[in-house]
Amino acid sequence: MISLQVFSAGKCQGVGFGYMVRHIARGFDVIGWGEHARDGRVELQASGEETEVRAFLDAIVQSELRAHIRNQTESRLSASPAANGFEIRHE
Repeated sequence: MISLQVFSAGKCQGVGFGYMVRHIARGFDVIGWGEHARDGRVELQASGEETEVRAFLDAIVQSELRAHIRNQTESRLSASPAANGFEIRHE
């Protein structure tokens, strides 16, 4: 199992980013959440088998969202995100 925190920067807000990520997540065995950060980035936390989490993140980058992502940073989390399935959080 692996748990990652990923920040996506670029034109990630106002383009349906959360909707698309939630839709993509349905095809993978991952749990976690995504939300818009105040600084304009999108934060994702995802947990699952490493191959599933990596495939999920690759699917995001290979989707039409790639035109909106300027860069991504990731770090490992010590615990799985608290979530039921994969959800989009709203402030």
